Amino acid sequence: MTTKTQTSYRGKLIQKASWIGIVGNAFLATLKIVVGIVAGSAAVIADGIDSATDILSSLITYFASRLSEQPPDKAHPWGHNRIEAIATKIIAIIILFAGLQLVISTIGILFSNEVREMPGKAAIAVTLLSIVGKAAIAFYKFRVAKKANSLMVKADAINMKNDIFLSLAVLLGLGITYLTKLPIIDVCVGIALGLYIIKSGTELAIETNTELMDSFSDQDRLYKKLFAIVDDTPGVSNPHRARIRKLNHLFDISLDVEVDGNISVNEGHDLAMQLEINIKKEFKDVFDVMVHIEPHANKEKEQFGLCSDDF
Repeated sequence: MTTKTQTSYRGKLIQKASWIGIVGNAFLATLKIVVGIVAGSAAVIADGIDSATDILSSLITYFASRLSEQPPDKAHPWGHNRIEAIATKIIAIIILFAGLQLVISTIGILFSNEVREMPGKAAIAVTLLSIVGKAAIAFYKFRVAKKANSLMVKADAINMKNDIFLSLAVLLGLGITYLTKLPIIDVCVGIALGLYIIKSGTELAIETNTELMDSFSDQDRLYKKLFAIVDDTPGVSNPHRARIRKLNHLFDISLDVEVDGNISVNEGHDLAMQLEINIKKEFKDVFDVMVHIEPHANKEKEQFGLCSDDF
């Protein structure tokens, strides 16, 4: 399967998962908000609003996937893959803002003079339904994230998984409210949910900084793997000024290697091409490989990139 075919297959997986998230969350959000209002549960309404933000996040993942499939052009020589990292950052901000709004609005309810009634049994029923629905969507999105190797979909799946715990917290709050006959507890759970949403959004925003700053979680392993490939390729040695950047699921790799200074340009080119082939065999998802050759014992002041001594 070529890189282009893999990208097309990956895009279809992400877009399908996005549509499932849009439809599923639209149903759950509408149901929870309506039942929350009728049953008089601030926590269920808060949970419904959170599900509504999930609709927007699924829309973002859908359009980001469509845009990321566009080929490189004059204005974007590295392609449009980074849009997924940007989309993930936007999702994080939306989650953060939604959580902040929930805290502010629920605190307003807490200090208002309105008489708070006991939430109805329908609130418990819709919360149980939400847990089952969210679990199914989250499980599916985690599978897609693994198949597509997409941090954006994984972040969306984690957000959905968090919603399961949010719904469980709502259920706990409703249960305590019925046992204690204190409706204020349901409102306090609503505030706690808002704070949890803020926490999730903040953590997601911090996580996206890694890719935008050209770093990734398993980079040590991949650099060691790259240097091992050079060691196993005859005719080249001393890999240095190596840099690996991640563009979604693709790797853009550049490095310098040393060759015998007495060989011809054609021979040096052949060695570089063989190394490139070996790298693409081992790394699988490669956007591009740039190999620069130098003569043995070349003396230059290296300012950028990594070498095997760094690990």
